[in-house]
Amino acid sequence: MEMSLFDQLDKHQLKELLVKCWMTHDGSWFYNCARELGIEATNKLNKAAIKSLSVIEMQRIKKAMGWENVKIRTFEQLKDFINNAFSVLKGDFMDFKYTFPEKNRMHWEMNRCFAYKGMEMIGVNKEYECGVIYRVSCWLEALGIDHKIEPKIDNCLLNSCEKCSGDIILNL
Repeated sequence: MEMSLFDQLDKHQLKELLVKCWMTHDGSWFYNCARELGIEATNKLNKAAIKSLSVIEMQRIKKAMGWENVKIRTFEQLKDFINNAFSVLKGDFMDFKYTFPEKNRMHWEMNRCFAYKGMEMIGVNKEYECGVIYRVSCWLEALGIDHKIEPKIDNCLLNSCEKCSGDIILNL
């Protein structure tokens, strides 16, 4: 019997395939909702889905790390957790960087936003409310970590600032 595709792919290839398929599903869902319900309702539904999904994602990542009973209390714990979460949830095509330039600060820079690119393709990029940074914020909420985002994001920063970058200030 021939080796299955699962057996042929290394871990990185498998992760990339699964993340791309998941993001394609997400984009297809967004597109069809926007077409059927309009962008305002779709933004609202997207954020509701992200908020409920983030709780489950964080529970699953904590379990995979063996941290089910761990309450993240320190900046070092959070950095470790975020690095581990992104190691499985971030695809190479997402093309963003994040750093921890100082205690209780996470900085992000999105080079070419995959979500914005998708919104351009379906013609709603000017009305799109960022789901990417919102998702990270919801992760932090699900972990019980007080934080604020600078700059405040409503619509996509690429519409107002021509660059997507900012900081998440953590209260740990």
